[in-house]
Amino acid sequence: MGEPDQPPSTHVSAVAALDEPTRRRLYDFVVRQPAPVGRDEAAEAVGVPRTTAAFHLDRLVAEGLLEAVHERRTGRSGPGAGRPAKLYRRSAAQIAVSLPDRRYELAGLLLADALAEADSTGEPPRAVLHRRARDLGREIGRAARDGHGARDDRPAAMRALEDHGFEPRASGTAIVLGNCPFHSLARQHTELVCGMNLCLLDGLLDGLAATGLTARLAPAPDLCCVRLDPG
Repeated sequence: MGEPDQPPSTHVSAVAALDEPTRRRLYDFVVRQPAPVGRDEAAEAVGVPRTTAAFHLDRLVAEGLLEAVHERRTGRSGPGAGRPAKLYRRSAAQIAVSLPDRRYELAGLLLADALAEADSTGEPPRAVLHRRARDLGREIGRAARDGHGARDDRPAAMRALEDHGFEPRASGTAIVLGNCPFHSLARQHTELVCGMNLCLLDGLLDGLAATGLTARLAPAPDLCCVRLDPG
């Protein structure tokens, strides 16, 4: 089902790193090149000292925006010519920030996978979608449970929901969700997307185990269509 999403704070930090003008120029130069580039080449391209370029390039690597690789450069001679050079290229990581938090890629993958499986098996697409959403929810729940190892899984449930953009908050003994990560899709295809969301959260609770909570549809203004109630 893929690796867990990074928390939004990680993405915000990465995007904020590009606010520094020199760092942004270095990033733009590196990602436009057809091959990895070295510090000297990058420094010359943006007109800064090599040490300045090295500092900003390594900061971009630390933020996950660039990737450092070590390769031997051809056509070099003299001392050090045989040592691999540190080069930079665009990271494979995808960085995106959305406020409020939206997870349209997650919904798109679930919908596309369900359609592809239904096309090959003949099973109704909605049934496949619900099963896949529930399976993914279980993976998320198990990861949250194993990652924290708490006997009381209510805090783990809150953390898992926060990490996936639902903005959970306690309402008595229930949990209401202040944000729908699939908002625009849910407005246009309410029954389909809310049903998928319900199965995803039902699976998440199942993966956590022993939360004492049940996911149910409870549409309300300015809230996610799913609510988690005791029992």
